[in-house]
Amino acid sequence: MIEPTVEVHLSQGQLDENLRSDARAGLSAAAKSLPPKWFYDARGSELFDRITRLPEYYPTRTERELLRDSATHVAEAASAQILVELGSGSSEKTRLLLGALTEHGTLERYVPQDVSVAALDSAVHQLAREFPSLQVHGIVSDFTDTLHNLPRGGRRMIAFLGGTLGNLVPDERAEFLGSVAEVLDEGEQLLLGVGLVTDPAVMVPAYDDAAGVTAQFNLNVLSVLNDRLGANFDPSRFRHVALWDERNEWIEMRLEATEPMTVTVPAIDLEVSFAEGEQMRTEISAKFRVEGICKELDAAGFGSDRVWTDRRERFALVLADRVR
Repeated sequence: MIEPTVEVHLSQGQLDENLRSDARAGLSAAAKSLPPKWFYDARGSELFDRITRLPEYYPTRTERELLRDSATHVAEAASAQILVELGSGSSEKTRLLLGALTEHGTLERYVPQDVSVAALDSAVHQLAREFPSLQVHGIVSDFTDTLHNLPRGGRRMIAFLGGTLGNLVPDERAEFLGSVAEVLDEGEQLLLGVGLVTDPAVMVPAYDDAAGVTAQFNLNVLSVLNDRLGANFDPSRFRHVALWDERNEWIEMRLEATEPMTVTVPAIDLEVSFAEGEQMRTEISAKFRVEGICKELDAAGFGSDRVWTDRRERFALVLADRVR
């Protein structure tokens, strides 16, 4: 076994400052919002794991099945020597891709990126045992700030799976995809996993399940602000809202105040008022059409002529080559 390594580019102090900055900007805005990355404390991560196993939540299992069916084809098309995964988490689904690339005979190094030192350290050691001939080099960072730290020395493929691209609004997506293109050489690749537009009767329950697990997950972000910023949010005075925005073609998750209230956030010296019925956006999850995501990739400097979808066309894997 090759001993795995973990490189840290994000300290707890930087994470705390990022949270303060995001909370100050989002809670002070006329239309209040919080970035979805702050869902994931220990409880939030446990709740999301439960969400992925719910009958309504099709994205995770659909992407996993799609990877199982397509990983060999992706490996043959990519012939990557270095696989970089942004937002790797436990790398559970990625094992299918790692297996196919290893069997194909080209893969030499896997570089998972995540914000959690503990989660990444555990994942890289397990992966090193499962793939003993593979160099596993973890990077702890925010994926939006990671790209300039990516390793060189071989043909690279960056994987960004799980539909996470959909958490970015169009301008943010364009900036992110352009940044990925800038760090890749011509012929290197980006593998995207994106949710596709389908029946709202299927999409909305995935974010508003009957058991209320997603509601707990959404409300938990208020507990994160309480724990880390000393805020005094009462989650029982908010309700979970999930809806389909047809114009923007995304699911929106919001928290709605059930009564008027004022909340204090001492760590950022902020007092926040909510009117009854006022909503705060906590996540968007954009869904794509194949032709639309290919146009976005083309505008960023990619070609994207290899697309795999599941039989119901609810999810897509898009392999895009850096072309200019």
